[in-house]
Amino acid sequence: MQSSPLTVNESTYRALREKILFGDMLPGRPVTLRGLAESLNVSPTPIRESVRRLIAERALTMHDNRRVSIPVMTAKRFQEIRLARLLLEPELACLAMSSIDQAGINELIEIDLKTDKAVENDDVEGYMRGNYDFHFTIYRHASSDVLLSLVDSLWLQFGPYMRQVYNHLDSITLDDKHRVATRALKNNDVIAFKNAIMEDLQQGMTYIDASNSDL
Repeated sequence: MQSSPLTVNESTYRALREKILFGDMLPGRPVTLRGLAESLNVSPTPIRESVRRLIAERALTMHDNRRVSIPVMTAKRFQEIRLARLLLEPELACLAMSSIDQAGINELIEIDLKTDKAVENDDVEGYMRGNYDFHFTIYRHASSDVLLSLVDSLWLQFGPYMRQVYNHLDSITLDDKHRVATRALKNNDVIAFKNAIMEDLQQGMTYIDASNSDL
């Protein structure tokens, strides 16, 4: 069965969401709605609708001059996002574990290899997309729309700040917890799998914390 084509509003929302999630919109740089429309080659109407949705998801904030920007990351907000991620994501991963078969494990290994290649090539966006794909390939196996939407919102809120950290991948020492996670899946080791996801999250959030003196 073929899926229905996306509406203009939905495709615009997804495109704008990706710009936020993978760091094309940087914190502290307000942009106009017209500028966003031009960058996505759409009319202002779907941009306005997409912006409304993303404001509701706390991924954007509106200014009086009809500009939007990534919300400021205060120390309090950062700690709340960090706590929410550490509480939700390892549990969501564990819910998914029983549904990930060998084909699923192979898919995760392939994603991790591509992510490693992005690091070798200093490809920041490639790394961020690979990291996102790895986690959400796992999380979608949990079949929990409620938890998945909460986690998705959290990634939207911290994603732009990850781009700032990873602008120079060659200067960062990354411990590949993804490889540990896939090995735990192979061994059906729930504790090792949960710990690998937890440690991977802590590693990324620690880099954000260390790179931003305001946090």
